[in-house]
Amino acid sequence: MTRRKRRTFTEEFKHQIVQLHQSGKPRCEIIKEYDLTPSAVDKWIRQSQNSGSFKEKDNRTSEEAELIQLRKELQRLRIENDIFKASRTDHGTKVNVIRNNRHKYSVSAMCEVLQLPRSTYYYEKKNRKSLKDTITSVIVDIFQKSRQTYGTRKIKVELKKRGWIISRKRIGRIMNQQGLISKYTIAQFKKSRSTCNESNHANLLDRKFQQDEALKVIVSDLTYVRMKQTWHYICVFVDLFNREIIGYSAGPKKDAQLVYRALSSIKQDLRKIQLFHTDRGNEFKNKLMDKALKTFQIQRLLSLKGSPYDNAVAEAMFKIMKTEFVKNARFESLEQLELELFDYVNWFNNVRIHSTLDYLTPMEYKLRHLKKTV
Repeated sequence: MTRRKRRTFTEEFKHQIVQLHQSGKPRCEIIKEYDLTPSAVDKWIRQSQNSGSFKEKDNRTSEEAELIQLRKELQRLRIENDIFKASRTDHGTKVNVIRNNRHKYSVSAMCEVLQLPRSTYYYEKKNRKSLKDTITSVIVDIFQKSRQTYGTRKIKVELKKRGWIISRKRIGRIMNQQGLISKYTIAQFKKSRSTCNESNHANLLDRKFQQDEALKVIVSDLTYVRMKQTWHYICVFVDLFNREIIGYSAGPKKDAQLVYRALSSIKQDLRKIQLFHTDRGNEFKNKLMDKALKTFQIQRLLSLKGSPYDNAVAEAMFKIMKTEFVKNARFESLEQLELELFDYVNWFNNVRIHSTLDYLTPMEYKLRHLKKTV
């Protein structure tokens, strides 16, 4: 059975229907021609005979009017009992009280008890909704510009830079409402390593990952990416001073040439590099790399055998890259991989904030250090 659509009628229309009935037109014809319900026609006829008005309040009995008045007084007493303490507070608190109790009492009644104009309440409510929408759009913008990697902590820092002081709990709530899920939410799979070289180079770095001088210590590692039905590899060089990616390369083989190309891509003077730390992968210990390091007088450091934590910064770097760059990416060619890697490195160095750098980008951190030393 189709539900009848609710209609509204003007006072003039109701009066005309009553006049038609009074003029002798049969009730059943009126109902059929005007598609009305019998109860509506009977009600209008009764109201016209009783008071001449079609308004509900003009057709109530004295008992009904008294009952409605008693209900209003009872509701007012309940409101005063619940929220009267807020009547001497500021407008903001009063608006909160009304908003939190509007499911129980009418807005107009609470405004009257709290001595707050209804226009003020609706104005404040509209402004707060507008403010909430603005905050939401800013959070979405920051999240998308972070390439969907920032969580509540970093978004809070970025909001502060823009003049917003918002708690992580509220940020998290808005992110949940907007369906914003950081790529770091899902744990990453880590591929097992190949056999290590047996070089007797010592681990002079000794996990001193905080360095106060640019290019004093650089670290490196490799990771893999999927390209169609094969694997390709990425090598990066990271400056421990400001976590900047200073060199990188990509290729189909995990070998010395890949590492050498990454070293060659470093735009700074290679003679300024003092220490080069890696794990014990064979791609780092070979004649080609030995010759390059000797040419620029760079001292080699190696992690202790079976101790990946000695190269923790590089390991962490590749966890970041696999989460932010590799995950869900599809590379159809080496040219596409190199182009997107170039774009990611630029974003990583100049846009992405780092918690270990006091939530600055690597380039911001470097510039701040240069200003202090000048």
